[in-house]
Amino acid sequence: RFITCPQLARTVQRCLQSGASPGHQPVLLECAPGPGILTRTLLNAGVRVVALESNSSFLLNLQSLENSLDGQLKVVYGDFFRLDPLVTGTLKPPAMCSDKLFETMGVAAVPWRADVPVKIFGILPQKKERLTLWKLLFALYECNSIYRYGRMELNIFMSEKEYKVLTAKPGDARAYQALTVLWQVGCEVQLLHMEPWSSFATNLKNGGLAVPKSTWLPNDHLCLVRLTPHRNLFTEVLKPTNSATFIFMVKQCLAKPKSRITDRLNSWSLDSGGKLLRKLEIPENAETRHLYPEDYRRLFEALQNSSMFTESWFHDEVLESIRNIN
Repeated sequence: RFITCPQLARTVQRCLQSGASPGHQPVLLECAPGPGILTRTLLNAGVRVVALESNSSFLLNLQSLENSLDGQLKVVYGDFFRLDPLVTGTLKPPAMCSDKLFETMGVAAVPWRADVPVKIFGILPQKKERLTLWKLLFALYECNSIYRYGRMELNIFMSEKEYKVLTAKPGDARAYQALTVLWQVGCEVQLLHMEPWSSFATNLKNGGLAVPKSTWLPNDHLCLVRLTPHRNLFTEVLKPTNSATFIFMVKQCLAKPKSRITDRLNSWSLDSGGKLLRKLEIPENAETRHLYPEDYRRLFEALQNSSMFTESWFHDEVLESIRNIN
């Protein structure tokens, strides 16, 4: 899916340049630019762009544009949504390693609390939205893949349905999920723009473009959402090395959102779970869907600091979920 409307390209360009720190203009990684409508708009606004394109039918025009400029644009053959797959042996392009991508971009790793080193723009694959959000989430919490290089700012178009999940409030039985809690703990989630699906073109097998009909689509709009990792995401307790435990604790709790948090703690053989909840000022009869994201973080940190908690029951599910995501 690509941006082919110049007016939309200008809107996205303004969104991408908003909120930048004074004097700090990170490079922008544009994923799947296609015909390059947005690329040219960004270049005209003075943005330094790395275009990551996996469709060979668009590469020649993008490379021609690159050659006409003095280093403002770099074109790379690859697919952002196929970065760092868990496979053995040599990767077959357009799949690639993030190390290779960032080396090509000339971007070095920075400390987590430093300013955002790279802005990333892309449109989530329609059929793999949820899977992609989970994969990015694991990379975020474990400081793997793109997040090895710092707090990458994602600016991504996603369906209205997934946007509502990411911004849901406690108590919303449908939308409030583990994905909600984990993204809200990990990132500032901002809605930058909403655009009808009909404004986007999709790529055809022969290299042509087609504008989708709204009757094909699951909801009315795509939402441009900015996901900026929190500087204070990691603490003395929550670290990249134990973040998988936090992820699966949240998943376990919200697997049955109407269950009581006390019952969930009891299922983990925590005899004094009620005492722990009282200490955290969390009602013992609260359903898991009613806990705020920060409640889950405080609960995890309290469990990590207690002698009652064993992580052994996580291991099988961790391995199974990693296999599913990859």
